[in-house]
Amino acid sequence: MTHPHHHPLDRPELLPLWRAVHQRLSTGRPVSRVRTEPLDEAGQEALADLLGLDHLPGPRPTVSLARLDSAVRDACDQDTRAAVTAIIGTVGDHAAEREAARAERAALWRWVRTHPVVTAQPALAGWADELPRAGLAGGSVPATRGLLDDALRTLAALPAGGEPLPHFAASVLGDPHALDDARRLTTVVLRALAALYGVAFPESAAERRALWAGAGVADDALSTTVLTAGLRPAGTGPVATSLTAYAEAGHATHLTLAHLRDPGGLRLPTTEVHVTENPSILALALRRFGPACPPLVCVAGWPNSAAVLLLRRLAEAGAPLLYHGDFDGEGLRIAAYVLAKTPARPWRMSTADYLQARARHSAGPDPGRVTDAPWDPDLAPALRAHGTAVMEEHVADALLADLVPLVSQDTGNAGTAEG
Repeated sequence: MTHPHHHPLDRPELLPLWRAVHQRLSTGRPVSRVRTEPLDEAGQEALADLLGLDHLPGPRPTVSLARLDSAVRDACDQDTRAAVTAIIGTVGDHAAEREAARAERAALWRWVRTHPVVTAQPALAGWADELPRAGLAGGSVPATRGLLDDALRTLAALPAGGEPLPHFAASVLGDPHALDDARRLTTVVLRALAALYGVAFPESAAERRALWAGAGVADDALSTTVLTAGLRPAGTGPVATSLTAYAEAGHATHLTLAHLRDPGGLRLPTTEVHVTENPSILALALRRFGPACPPLVCVAGWPNSAAVLLLRRLAEAGAPLLYHGDFDGEGLRIAAYVLAKTPARPWRMSTADYLQARARHSAGPDPGRVTDAPWDPDLAPALRAHGTAVMEEHVADALLADLVPLVSQDTGNAGTAEG
């Protein structure tokens, strides 16, 4: 068995000196002088011998690194760093380690802020900016990235299809308890939903249930509905025949989440479908066009599970979706949500549309908290600058005018794709 070579300066009485030097060199900062750990009389004599002093240096001397370097070179033909490495161990670089850790944390927060889930819904930007205040999960960047990846995957899967929270958690995260109340992940997701909907963070169990329900978790499949008009799907099932009957009578109707989950023989239309935020636009369209009203869907504010599911089914059937909402802070957030969760495209929702509408309705209400519009980067700044909202009802004439060409089409036309 071989033994490691014993360093000539590795002496017990000098160990306090080498520990102090190792600690200072490991800071990664320039070092010119080092104050030793306490030296007993033997240690003082050994240091005096090493430095060639004619007196004992005292129990806590401060040593010039240049002088120590010269003495070490004379003793063993090495510099101080090499000698300390051989005696104590590798000299670190705490400054570089701290900088690397800072850069790793900065990259983590940048990853969240630029994640597609956040950029598609700018209302989440404030949530992303607040995340560093909570610190790292277990002090670990990889652990925190895993936590936030789960949170972002959860947000991407919302609104849910009305299933209970454990079932939703299992389907998205593989663990029915992943979103239990006591979990840090649950807090992160609920803070994101509160930021998205512009409500206070839920403190009680009832408030948490309400927030989850708004995101389609544990929805009642019968009371969760979406308002429609002019939809004439093909098929002989009860959903298809009732939708067509209401459309031909010039009436609106509500589809429940249960209808959409089990629609029977339903082939949704492939013609263009216009989507509105407010029921009043749908009512005006029915009043004007009656039984000839083209396909319309109203999300009635924040889209619930039924609304999102219907829009996705329409898109899967091949129907182009066009969305319009209010020109205010909440309206922009709802529009961003609809465009992020479905294949819908904006309908008269540009900066030019806003400015033109505002010129006719300059006495609108305050727009409230305005977040960015991903489909038009100039829209939110224009809304903030003018400080005036334009409600969807104020541009109803222009919206209905866009529907006129569709009225002349064969309103009995239906698609052939299975919904």
